[in-house]
Formats: sequence, structure tokens, C-alpha cells
Amino acid sequence: MSSTKDIDTLIEMMAKLPGLGPRSARRAVLHMIKKRALLMVPLADSLQNVSATARECVNCGNIGTSDTCDICSAAKRATGEICVVEDVADLWAMERSGVFKGRYHVLGGTLSALDAIGPDELRIPKLMDRVQGENIREVILALNATIDGQTTAHYIAGELEVRGVMVTSLAQGVPIGGELDYLDDGTISAALKARKSI
Repeated sequence: MSSTKDIDTLIEMMAKLPGLGPRSARRAVLHMIKKRALLMVPLADSLQNVSATARECVNCGNIGTSDTCDICSAAKRATGEICVVEDVADLWAMERSGVFKGRYHVLGGTLSALDAIGPDELRIPKLMDRVQGENIREVILALNATIDGQTTAHYIAGELEVRGVMVTSLAQGVPIGGELDYLDDGTISAALKARKSI
């Protein structure tokens, strides 16, 4: 039996994370082993805690440690605006910019005929319920500038048009084919401020 079996398994698991390949994972594991007390033990504890407590917000789809996330729970965030994003990573990117003070709605993906993903496979029906139940005046579509993202934006805009809700989207600063999670805070801030009607 190999004396490095557990270490090799850890490297393989780390290599499955986004942005890490086998070499980066190997370097990260070696660094953690060298700084075991400072990094590895607290990381293992943190992973165990998050694994036990992390859950999806029943309202918006954000990830937190309670059934309703901090953003949905904050009364001051009830501004009558909902910012719709594809994924939790996009929500976190928007929050990093510190510009948007309303609430969010995570769709969980985009419409895709090729992948058989329709409105019911996403959180679009829940969005329509929230728009009606929370007296929403504006829905900001902060979807990625991809074909599927734009298709999803047009579908949602069409559904909201009959409800009399103002629908806007992010404007300048977001390149075609760009994804929110990879944009800097200044670009997100400029795009949110310069949003336009759809």
C-alpha cells in the first residue's frame, strides 16, 4: 500500500475544484501540509461546519446557514427592487461591488433548449410569485451576456411586461460573452448604475 495514498486522494479532490489543476492542487496540498496547524486543521474544521450548516435560502436561492439568508432578512433591503442573477457566484459578485441595496433572485441557470431546461427547471415561477407578493417595482436582469443569458432575459422580460413591472438590465461595462463572477467591482458598479429598460 502506498504511503501517500491519503495525500494523493486529497490532491485529486482539490484538483476537481474550479481554477485548480493537478499541479496547482499539488502545490496547495503541500503548502497546507507544511502549515498544518495554521491552515489544514482550521480548513478541515471549517469544511465540516459548512458541510453541516450550509443551505439554500428558501426565498432567493442564495447560500447561507439559515433557511432565509441575511439579505432577505434585512428590512432595509426591501427597496422594491430585485436583481435577478443566474448563479450564487453572480450574486456574491454583485454584493462585492456594494452598489445594489435591494434583494436578489438566483435562477439556478439559464433557459436552454439543447439541455431541455425550461422555465420550470429554473426558479422563474418563484420569481413571478415574489414580484407579486413583495410589491416589486423594478426587476434588474443581471444575467450573463451569453446567448442563453439573453434568451432567459427576454423570456423573463416578456413575463413581467404583463404585470406592469419595470424591467431593466445591466448596461455598459459587461462585455458580450462575459460572466459576472469574473468582472471587477468597478465594472459591475458602472454596469448597474447605467442599466436600461428592456
